[in-house]
Amino acid sequence: MVDRRAVVAALLATAAFPMASQGARLHKAISTIVPFKASPFPYRGKLPDGSGPFLDVTANGRFGHTSPRGGIYWEDETYSDRSTLLAVPKGFDPAKSAVIVVFFHGNGATLQRDVVGRQRVVAQVEASGLNAVVVAPQFASNAQDSSAGNFWTSGYFAGFMAEAAQGLAKLTGAKATTFEAMPVVLVAYSGGYNPAAFVLGNGDISGRLLGVILLDAVFDEADIFANWITHHRKSFFVSAYGRSSAAGNAEIRQLLASQGINASSDPPRRLEAGAIAFLASDAAHDTFVTRAFVNDPLQWLLGRLHGFPR
Repeated sequence: MVDRRAVVAALLATAAFPMASQGARLHKAISTIVPFKASPFPYRGKLPDGSGPFLDVTANGRFGHTSPRGGIYWEDETYSDRSTLLAVPKGFDPAKSAVIVVFFHGNGATLQRDVVGRQRVVAQVEASGLNAVVVAPQFASNAQDSSAGNFWTSGYFAGFMAEAAQGLAKLTGAKATTFEAMPVVLVAYSGGYNPAAFVLGNGDISGRLLGVILLDAVFDEADIFANWITHHRKSFFVSAYGRSSAAGNAEIRQLLASQGINASSDPPRRLEAGAIAFLASDAAHDTFVTRAFVNDPLQWLLGRLHGFPR
C-alpha cells in the first residue's frame, strides 16, 4: 500500500530544492519518490502466458496473487504502490549529452530502503561521473515476487518513460522533450530480470536503448535476452552473476554461441556498441549490487560508458 506520508514528505523535500533554469548545471543533487499513473502496479490483467488472471485469489473483498516463491500476496499490501524514484545527481547538465539509467529492483525491496539506501544505486550513478539521471519504479513491494505487472503489456513501458520525462523536467527545469529523446541504460538486479525481459521482448524504446546491465539477474527468460542481443548488435550487454543465476547466464551464452556470437568473460574496458560480457563472481546474491566482481559494480560499469561525461 502506498505510504501517503512518505509521498507527501518526498514532494516537500523536492520543493525545498530550487529547480535549475533551462539548460543549467545542477549544483545540488535532487532525489524524490512520487506516484506515477503509468506504474507497474496495480495490475488487473492476465498472466503473460494467458493461463489465468494475475489476481487469482479473493477473500473478504480483497484480491490477491499466488506467487511461486512467496505464497499469497494481497493487492492492497503488495501490488498497489505506484511510487517511482527520480534522482538527479549533483552536477548533472541537461544541456550536455546525457543518459537515463533505469533500475529494476529485485525481490523483497522498497525504493528508499533498498534502492537508495542498501544498494546505493543513486550514489553509484553519481560516483560514476556519468551525466545521467536515475529512474526506478516500485514493483511488488517488499515481496518475494518478480512480476512485471503492467510492464508485461507491449507499449506500457514507453508510457512510463514519457511520464518519467515529465517528472524529470519538473525537477530540473529542462524541457520534457530533452528527456524523451535521451538514450537509456537498463539495469536489472535479481528479480528485476522479469520486467527487463519483457521490456526488451516488447521492443519498447528499443531505438533509445544503449545497452543492458544485469546484476545476478537471469533466473528465466534466457531466450528473450539472447534474442535481444542477437538483434541489437549496436547495443551492449553485460551480465555479472554469482552462483544464483549462473545457470541462466550459461544458457544465454549457449544460445548466442549457436548463432555464432562470441561473448567475453573479462570486464569490459569500455561499454560500447556490440560489447557482450558475462562476468562470473563468488559474491553473495543479497549484496551483489554493491559487491560483485568489483565493489560498487554499477559505478564501475557506468564509468566505462564514454561520451556522456558530467
